[in-house]
Formats: sequence, structure tokens, C-alpha cells
Amino acid sequence: MRAFLLSTVFAFSATAALAGDVTVTEIKIPDMPMGEAVYPGGKTIALNRGIGSAAFRDPKDPAGVVWTITDRGPNLDCEGIEELTGLGIDSLCAGDDKAKNFPQPDYNITIQKIETGADNTAKVTETIALKTKSGKPVGGLPFSAEGFKSEAAYGVDGKLLPIDVNGLDTETLARLPDGSFLIGEEYAPSLVEVAADGTVLKRHVPAGLEGVFKNDDVEVVGTLPAMMAKRYLNRGIENVAVSPDGATVYVLMQNPLANPDSDAYKKSANTRLWKLDRATGKLLGEYVYMMDDATTFRSDNKKEPQKQNAVRMSEMVFLGNDKLLILERIGKTSKFYAVDLASATALDASWDDAATSPSLEQLSAADLEAKGIKPLVKTLVLDSDDVEGLPKKVEGIAVISPTEMIVFNDSDFGIEGDGNKVLRVTFGSPVLQ
Repeated sequence: MRAFLLSTVFAFSATAALAGDVTVTEIKIPDMPMGEAVYPGGKTIALNRGIGSAAFRDPKDPAGVVWTITDRGPNLDCEGIEELTGLGIDSLCAGDDKAKNFPQPDYNITIQKIETGADNTAKVTETIALKTKSGKPVGGLPFSAEGFKSEAAYGVDGKLLPIDVNGLDTETLARLPDGSFLIGEEYAPSLVEVAADGTVLKRHVPAGLEGVFKNDDVEVVGTLPAMMAKRYLNRGIENVAVSPDGATVYVLMQNPLANPDSDAYKKSANTRLWKLDRATGKLLGEYVYMMDDATTFRSDNKKEPQKQNAVRMSEMVFLGNDKLLILERIGKTSKFYAVDLASATALDASWDDAATSPSLEQLSAADLEAKGIKPLVKTLVLDSDDVEGLPKKVEGIAVISPTEMIVFNDSDFGIEGDGNKVLRVTFGSPVLQ
């Protein structure tokens, strides 16, 4: 099965699939209620476990099996929180518009094994809760310390919640050959090695931050490129792909880095993709992935023009040696692109030096060309605006066969009334070949 999968997804067709050749079918999955968030004097919000923050298809598994992960748990943006709760930002977030409100601060992050059937139904057959080596549940509360800042977290009563050095904002998932997992998260950002039973074994953070996250319950090592620490808040590691032998890891940031500052993040289209040796953390290559212009996401631009920092990369799938499928989206429009690292220029070490000015993030397309830097060539496989049935906020992708993939939405735990959506996307020809 593994050899078959690799041979059939090694390369994509050179053009996008025609809309008439694509069928989108809903896969029914039961609700997973988590109770209610009750805000004093405000609204009551029914919560439902959101399983689609990332998806992974292990070629060793039986047909139809897909692994997914939840994110950090139910949370509300403090900016605009009154619309959802009836209470203002001053009472629920101490006036901090960058903070998050956590209605279930003790939430435990979980991995799900999902079995999908030919009858287009699905069921969760295994749930693995993340835990530290002492057995403490791993949740999603942020952590801040001297020299490192993350969002502040507040509860339903508006009180500041305690920080958690081992809190994770989980956004991407891969299953390794031995049955363990590799998870990407946005806080540090970090790559997290997790045993098959959910025990966090090791957390890889950007070099220089290992002391910030050091604790007795999780091994922390500074093996990632230091430049990753310049991620903008909530725009960290959203995309991880791993070669079938587990030796090579590909990491794509969700957005351009705040390098040298937040203004660069807001205006830039240049996102960094790293190729790493999983055993040593050695950098094997670094490349530029250029986001599409925000105005090209048609459904998201119907009411008003979108800003560039609204675009984000939300999933990445290994297709073959240095070949990847990348999901680029805003909220309603999702674009699926194939890339081949051989099409791009590998960056030299100077671009990982914070003193380099202008920074990579400050360069225009013309600047990149003038400096001899060729970004990844993107081949459009599918634009959700060209088909009916794909949900908003797609975040998980599992490639099943040369003509089929399963996609998952991020329901945000039902905070705005959205449920889990699982869709089978079938192509009329083997575009995944």
C-alpha cells in the first residue's frame, strides 16, 4: 500500500482540475457535544468538538482511515467578543483586543482516528488525549515570559487565566512510521514529538528559546531555525509534511514573519518553507512561498477588499520527494496548490540573519527577481470558488487516491454555530498522479 501511494501521488497534473470534473460529497459525521459556555449576563454558546484543525492519511492504515487533531480548544477573539457573548471587551478581556477568551480553559487537546466508509459516513474510532510524561493533560492556554510574548488568556468571568509553559496551539499533524506523531503548533512556534499514546516526548523550539520553555515535564530543545521565533502572534507553524520514512520534515509558516516588525508581516507575501532533517534538526533547504494577492480570493472579496495579511497557508501534504500540496485560503475561498522545491532557489544563510536589511519579508516580487531568488512555482489544482459544496475555513486535507482527497473544516468548536464538515473531493481524472 505504501509503495502504491507514493507512486500514484508523485506528481500533479500541470493544470487545475476543471470544475465540471470535480464532485464534492459530504461525509456525515456525528456531533461531539462538549457542553455549553455560559457567560454571566450574556449569551450561552453550545460547544462541539472541532476535529478538523489538520488531517493525515497514513498509507499503512486500512482504506478510509484518517487521523485528525483538534486545535487549542474553544476560544474567542477578544476583538468583537460582544457580538458573540453580549458582553464587552472590557469586562471579558480587560480591554486587550489581542487577547483570547477561553470558555473551557481545562480543555485537553486530542488526536482522532476517523474511519470513513463507502456509504459516506464517518465515525471516530479512537481518541488520543495529549499529556506530559507525568500524565498532566496538555491544553491550549498560552505562555508568556521575559523576552517572549504570547496572547493573554481570560475566562468566562473576565479574569486572567494562569499561563501554561506546556500549552500548545496545535495546527498540523503527521503520523510517523513507528505510529508516533509529529505536531506543529503556533505558540513558540514548535514541532512536538508525541508518542502513540499521546505522551509529549520532545518539543523542538527555535534556537534561543529552549530556556524560555524549559520545564521538568517535557523535554525542550532549541533545534529549529531561530528566525521562526519572529512569527506574528497566532501565525506560527500551521503546516508540516513528513517523508514516508520519517527522515525529512517540511515546515511552512502560516504567514510571513514579523521581520523586522509587524508592518512587514502585514504587507508581505513572502512566506518561508523549511526542509529539515528530523533526527538532527539540520536545515536542508529554505525556500520562498509567495502568497496570492488577497483580492484574488473571490468569495472573501464580495463584500469588501481583503488585506494581504488575511491570506494564510493552512495545510500541507507530502506528495513525493520535495513535492507538496499546499492549502492557501482566507475564510471562504480555498486554493489547493502543488509545488516542487526543485522549481525554486534555495536561500542562503544571510536571509536567516536578523540584521539583513531589507529583510526577505520586505522584498517585492521584483526585488526577489533582482536578487536571483526564484520563489516556488505554484500549480493550481483546485479553487473552491469553482465548485459547489466546499465549506469555509478548510484546514485539513488527506490524500486518499490519485482521484480523491478528503477535506475537513475548522469548526472553531461551534462557537459561531458551525459544525464539523467532512467532504470527499473526487476528480474525474487522476490529477493526483
